Amino acid sequence: MDFALGETQQAVAGLAARVLDQGGSPGATGARGADESSYDSALWKELGQAGLLSLALPAWLGGDGLGVLDTATALTEVGRRAAPVPALATLVLGVLPVVRWGDRDLQQALLAGVAAGDTVLTAAVREPSDPMPAVPATTAKVRDGAGAALSHGEGTVSGVKIGVPYAAAADWILVPASFAGGGTGIVIVDPSDAGVFLTPGHSSGAAPEYTLRLDAAPVRHVLAAGGPGRAVADLYQLAIAGACCLADGALAAALALTTAHVRSREQFGRPLAAFQAVAQQIADVYIVSRTLHLATLSACWRLEAGREAGEDLDVAAYWLATRAPAALRACHHLHGGMGMDVSYPLHRYSSVVRDLVRFVGGADYRLGRLGAGVGD
Repeated sequence: MDFALGETQQAVAGLAARVLDQGGSPGATGARGADESSYDSALWKELGQAGLLSLALPAWLGGDGLGVLDTATALTEVGRRAAPVPALATLVLGVLPVVRWGDRDLQQALLAGVAAGDTVLTAAVREPSDPMPAVPATTAKVRDGAGAALSHGEGTVSGVKIGVPYAAAADWILVPASFAGGGTGIVIVDPSDAGVFLTPGHSSGAAPEYTLRLDAAPVRHVLAAGGPGRAVADLYQLAIAGACCLADGALAAALALTTAHVRSREQFGRPLAAFQAVAQQIADVYIVSRTLHLATLSACWRLEAGREAGEDLDVAAYWLATRAPAALRACHHLHGGMGMDVSYPLHRYSSVVRDLVRFVGGADYRLGRLGAGVGD
């Protein structure tokens, strides 16, 4: 099997690498202030100017009309640099589901400012009782019609979501919900509306997280309401794929950093890499990194092709949740004292992976999902 990226994905990866390596300003935050956004808005806009935020946008919105695989390629490069930008939130949790499930009017309403970096989106996929519930406890009362634009008073949503990335910086939040009339779908809320309450949470990395409480909050739009839950399930799959892409990039970067360190660092007159115990540990990290990469790539290809991706996503998320943290710890160990220095970049990759493990539900949850799939 040929796991090499196509010409388009290679071009996306190369462009993303150049922009991320050269652009942005360290420590920069969005115009709404560090407490609310905590992302590098200068770098985010440079990604937009390079055309990397419009990859999946339809051509009539100035986009390239590409899909999951190209977006995943860009996201992996973001992970390689642990860049403080809302790429997972906007591109994967926002743009892709809206393009896949929204009509032209809804795409215009939600995505018009994405290409320039002026619009940030996110999705609230996690609930306190279940990381990604097929039947959300969050409930919505709306009139019929997928993709409909609603006026105030025509629809409301109530519930609690946790770990919502970049919620305070977002212009729109996608919320999976169960409908009073039956079925599930995704409702769109404006975080500035009455009835929407955001409480900052704790994260290991630079990406801010929030608890979202909705108390009869106005529903501005509806995405695929009343159906058999396909839109909600698709959003969850995209969320897992995006998280694994970020983790894939972060782990690959940590592996490269550690490999360079043990190759150049000497002990007893020999490079650390020459010692068998060191070589075995770095080989174990490579196996984890390569497995996560291949499972993630396969899942993204299936999502791109419209094939069932559940099994590959379960494998990728399992390796992310159970093996990636241990691999990062090995990288820290092989660095010695340098691995504990916060001015050294390794800690950023560890922080990204720790947050993503929580995002996909944790090791026990992912093991349960993988086991359930085997039982079926």
